[in-house]
Parts: sequence; structure tokens; C-alpha cells
Amino acid sequence: MLVVEELDVYYGGIHALKGVSFRVRESEIVTLIGANGAGKTTTLKAVSGLIRGRNGSIRYMGQEISSTPAHVIVRQGLSQVPEGRRVFTDMTVAENLALGAYHRRDMQGIKSDLEWVYELFPRLAERRQQVAGTLSGGEQQMLAIGRGLMSHPRLLLLDEPSMGLAPLLVKEIFDIVKEINTTGMTILLVEQNAHMALSIADTAYVMETGHIILSGQAQEVAANARVRAAYLGG
Repeated sequence: MLVVEELDVYYGGIHALKGVSFRVRESEIVTLIGANGAGKTTTLKAVSGLIRGRNGSIRYMGQEISSTPAHVIVRQGLSQVPEGRRVFTDMTVAENLALGAYHRRDMQGIKSDLEWVYELFPRLAERRQQVAGTLSGGEQQMLAIGRGLMSHPRLLLLDEPSMGLAPLLVKEIFDIVKEINTTGMTILLVEQNAHMALSIADTAYVMETGHIILSGQAQEVAANARVRAAYLGG
């Protein structure tokens, strides 16, 4: 579904991504793990068209998208849930979700997806008329994921969904990510909580300082001595 090859990204004179290559197969959960500053968020931003690579290729559903504008990429079925949630704090839950479907005209499909989001996140249904800025951090993360789902993506990019959340909420969010995946939706997950990410992923890539240093089935990566020492506590 997604093939990234030899991707180079620069921030001014800083070489942030150095020949990054990976692939995401349909219906998989693929995770990119690594320390803060490894290049994980930069990779997602390049895939979703928010920043441009200097070299390399990004192909989605067989089509080159490395120069495609971000709003066109969303219409093609690729949606990103950003790091830090980025909900519209002065708008209601319902208004935030409606904005996720801004490019759609299939009213019945929008209604169906909204019902699904409220089933996944009952707390959002209870708070649908509440201003998003008054929600807890966990509820804002649920809203950010729900807003991403409202674009009806085929590939969902999740950037640090566990950031700043209590352990119980982290488990709840990851359980919901697994449930979303059971519908057939493909997920590319960036996450510092390597233990949780590897527990739900099919395939994993480990990033360090702009490089991918290790890849394989998630269970194999989790068993790797270097990964265990660096990310899983021994």
C-alpha cells in the first residue's frame, strides 16, 4: 500500500532523514519506534505531504505522491492524526468531527462513519456538544483519532497516540487502534512507547538519528537484544 524508498529530508542544513526506506502492506499495523528526535514524526509528515523530501520516492497505492499537496493526499485515502492531538479547542466535539469529513460529499457515508466513531469512543458521544478545549488529554486524543477516521481513510497515520496519557488510558487507546485495524484499515503507527507499539503491530522498523537500523516482524524486533536494552527495559 505504501512504499518509501531512499527518502532524504532536510531542515535547512540539518539532514533529518537519511535514506529511509520501508513499506506498509494492506491491512497491517506497521510501527516506527525510536527515541525522541529519531525522525519518526518527520517521516509521517513527509508521507502525508506536510513537508517535502529532497531525494527519494513515496508511493501510495502504486502512485508517486512525494510532490502531491497534503489536501489531495487526504482525498486519496491517507489521513494523519498528528502528535499533540491538535484539536480545535474552541469548537465542539461534533464540529471537530465534522471538519474531519470536510472534503466528503457522501452524506450517508459521513453519517455512518460518525456513528462508528461514537461507538468506538462513547465518551465523545456523551460530550458531543462540549467544547474540545475542556476535554481531558485522553478525550482529546480520542477526538483526534475520531477526526482522522471521519475522512474515511484507507491508511491511517498515528503519531504518538500515547503521549502524555496515564497507563490505563494508553491501554484503552491501543485496544481501540487494534479494533480499528480489525475493520481492514491499514495503520502506520509512530510511537515512543515501544512495548505497547510492538504488542499490537505486525511489522516494526527501528529508527535512530534519521536512519532505519532494524526491521522485521514485530515479535522478532521485540525479542532483539539491542531493542530490549534500548527501548524495553532490558
